[in-house]
Order: sequence, then C-alpha cells, then structure tokens
Amino acid sequence: MSRRRLPHLPTRPTWRCQACGIAWPCSPAKLMLLGEYRNNRTALLVYLATLRDEAAVQLAELDGGTQPDGLIERFTAWAHHR
Repeated sequence: MSRRRLPHLPTRPTWRCQACGIAWPCSPAKLMLLGEYRNNRTALLVYLATLRDEAAVQLAELDGGTQPDGLIERFTAWAHHR
C-alpha cells in the first residue's frame, strides 16, 4: 500500500510544514511558490507578506504575546529578486 504524500503547506497556528515538520515555508514550499508565481514576483511577495502577518499574530498568541523574531527573513526576504 502506498503512502499518500502531504503537500508542503503550513499547519496553523504553529506554522510548521505539514509534510516535513520544519518551519514553513520549507525549501520544497519555496520552490513550489517560486514556480507558481514565476511570472508575478510582486503577487508572491504580497501573498507571503499576508501570511507573514497572519503567522505573527498566531505565533505571538502561542508564546504569551511575544512577537517572534525573523519572520521577514523566513517569509519574504528569500523571495525578492536576486
């Protein structure tokens, strides 16, 4: 029997990848997003910024109101044009 592979999507409110368990966006998710938005980097950055803001609220709630560090690097810095 074959195992069904989970997509590399975030699990809320922890913002860990449902497939590999590391902080989302994981490397496979980044590659998928870059491919999906290859013709519209601006839309990708808007989408990621929206998710970053959602994650900031949810992760702060899990940590007693403390805003997590590094969310800009984690969610949007990697997606800028190089």
